[in-house]
Parts: sequence; C-alpha cells; structure tokens
Amino acid sequence: MINIEQMSVLRNKKYILKDITWTVQKGEHWSIIGLNGSGKTTLLNVINGYVYPYKGTVNILGNQFGKTNLQELRKEIGLVSSSIKHEFQKNESVLAVVLSGKYASIGLYEAVEKIDVEKAQNYLALMNCLHLQDEDYGVLSQGEKQRVLIARALIAQPKILILDEPCNGLDLIVREELLQFIEKVAEQEEGPTLIYVTHHIEEVLPCFTHSLLLKSGEVFAKGESKNLLNEDTLTTFFERPISVQNEQNRTWLALR
Repeated sequence: MINIEQMSVLRNKKYILKDITWTVQKGEHWSIIGLNGSGKTTLLNVINGYVYPYKGTVNILGNQFGKTNLQELRKEIGLVSSSIKHEFQKNESVLAVVLSGKYASIGLYEAVEKIDVEKAQNYLALMNCLHLQDEDYGVLSQGEKQRVLIARALIAQPKILILDEPCNGLDLIVREELLQFIEKVAEQEEGPTLIYVTHHIEEVLPCFTHSLLLKSGEVFAKGESKNLLNEDTLTTFFERPISVQNEQNRTWLALR
C-alpha cells in the first residue's frame, strides 16, 4: 500500500523529513504519532503527492513517484482533515457534500445517478448521519461534520483513507463517539487501509495494529502498537517520565 525508502524533504535548506523508511502492507491500519512540528503533515502531503521529496523513493499503491500521474493516484486516497472541514458552503446539503466526494470536488457540480445517491446514503447510515442528509452542512456540530466528511471520503471507495487529527476540537463524549465510527470503518470488509494521525496516544484504537512514531522529522520507532506504546519507549520519545495505563485495549498516558 505504501513503500517509502530513505525519503527526505528539504525546505529552506532545512530537513523537514529525514531518511524516512516506512512500509504499510494491505490489511494493516497505522497510527502516525508525533508532537507538533514532528513532520506528520509533511509526510501526509508526500503520500498525497503535494510535496515532492528531495531524495529517496515513494511508492503508493504500486505507483512510483516520478513515473505516475499523481492526479489519478489521488483519487485512490481519501483525506479527512480540519482544512477541508471549512471549505464547504454553509447552505450546502449534507447529501451534496457526501456526493462531492465521488468527484474530489469542493461543491457538487456534476449530475449524479440514483446509485450514487444510494451509496452516499449508505455511508451516511454507517456514520449514523442519514437523518441529516437534507440539513445544511453549516448547522452541523463539529462531530457531525467529521462523520459526514468520513462518509464523503468513503464514497470514492479509496484504497487508503487518511484521518488527519480528526478529533481536534471535540469534547470527550463526541470524540469517543467518533472513534467508535472510525472503528466501524476499520472493520469493513474490503474497506480502505486507515492511516490515523494524532498526537494523543489515547486515540490509538485497537484496530490500529501498527504505529509510526515521528520525532523532529525522523522515524523514532515503528512496528506493532502493542510493542511501542509502553512506558520505556514513550518516556524516551516524549523526553518526560511517562506513566502508562492500559484500559479497553487502549493506552492512556500521564506525566509522572
């Protein structure tokens, strides 16, 4: 699904990412964990083909950068991020927002078929938002908007779905509800490979079997989450004494 080897990104003579090597196999779901400024967003932009590496190789879904049509490749990658959330017209219907995902457009400008509407409704139902289909997007709560945007990403049936800090700005209850829906997406047969980006360890659900820890633009650690999300590794990673508690197959942190 993703194969990156010795990849670096240079900006203003400074390495934003340095010597990144990372492989994601089909059937795996990964979390990318790092503090602000660790290079998470730049790595996502590389995967989407918006940032070209200074050196190294990037191969996404069997397409090697430099030898592929990136615009076509992006149609196979779904992205849910806070920047997209604010792009839609407030009076656009929820159904239209979801349907626009088929064309990767902000706004719906194409004629749609009945089968497309049924698909959109199915994904809204998966996200428990079908009752909102005729509502204006602008009146939705932050949690509802995130669920609608996940439905929008899914309608294009991407092979990779990137969730870029989807719980930012959500309160505890809404966050946990959204995480439950993300887990439902992960459990779908023939569903996309999920890449979940966060700096909150407690958001790493059991479905994210693997984790990539980014620090100062470099890979600090990578592998199975159960082997990485422990006190020793995280204490070194955060450079603070960390206490770890495991509950409901999730890792909760506190500073000691």
